[in-house]
Amino acid sequence: MPSRRAALGFLAASVALPQHVFAQPLSYDLRPVPVLPGIWMIEGATEYFSMQNGGAIVNCALLQGETGLILIDSGSSRRYGEALNTAIRKLDLRGVSAVVNTHHHPDHFFGNQVFADKPILALGQTGALARAEGDSFSDNMYRLLGDWMRGTEPVAPNTVLDPGEVMIDGRSFTALGLSGHTAADLALIDAETGLLITGDLAFLDRAPTTPHADLAQWQTSLDALVAIGAPAILPGHGPLDRTGASLTQTRDYLIWLNETLTKAAQNGQSMVEIMDVALPAEFAGMGAQPQEFYRSVSHLYSGIERAVLPRAN
Repeated sequence: MPSRRAALGFLAASVALPQHVFAQPLSYDLRPVPVLPGIWMIEGATEYFSMQNGGAIVNCALLQGETGLILIDSGSSRRYGEALNTAIRKLDLRGVSAVVNTHHHPDHFFGNQVFADKPILALGQTGALARAEGDSFSDNMYRLLGDWMRGTEPVAPNTVLDPGEVMIDGRSFTALGLSGHTAADLALIDAETGLLITGDLAFLDRAPTTPHADLAQWQTSLDALVAIGAPAILPGHGPLDRTGASLTQTRDYLIWLNETLTKAAQNGQSMVEIMDVALPAEFAGMGAQPQEFYRSVSHLYSGIERAVLPRAN
């Protein structure tokens, strides 16, 4: 008897998809690119999940440790994790020594399954959220990605990483426990190079996602990241940033989003009416737009309405 997830995968892969999708092999071409001494980046597509990209939309970082490579975020599926493992062993035959999950969204931790015998570190609340929400995320990912997800089961982080100065496989980091994109967002500063790894607190040339966002808290976290003055930033999505543009762009977009939705609520507009808002030129060209704006309206607008509109006695 097929499992529920297997059935979801079959249906998602079978309904209304062009024939060329099935002709393509379900494999990832992951190419780590050196960005700083002892650090590589695998850059994801600046898109939403699709059968065409197989969910390969997240940035992963690889940092040289004493006994192997430290992997920051493990991707969206077991298949992706396996491809990561293959790519990593071409750089270091010893493979992965430790995994770090920056937060609990599925594109950042669903590859954990492949590395379940390694330390998988995350903030304590991230682990709790991964355990609580992993199955519902999985059902949705099977619907979106079908057979790309075959065999994937959510594996939560197994080791709590506390904020502060930390050593991971002989490499020194400052771990920052922040929030705003989710209730628990980890950022890491690599002591050797100064690289700031932000997870999804920062996006570059890709619209920020907001399913669990607290916009005010997110801005507070961005203030903290800006104050670091890092020489290079590896955002959760988008290219490596050597100028701070990812922090500025993410901040500006979230300000515009909040102001736009607040004004709409004050004017009594419906969600459907808001969907007709013209995106400013600086945001319209971001990856995953306007779809990500539409998703943000559905995620955030009801809460903003409740905060703005007068309450009946």
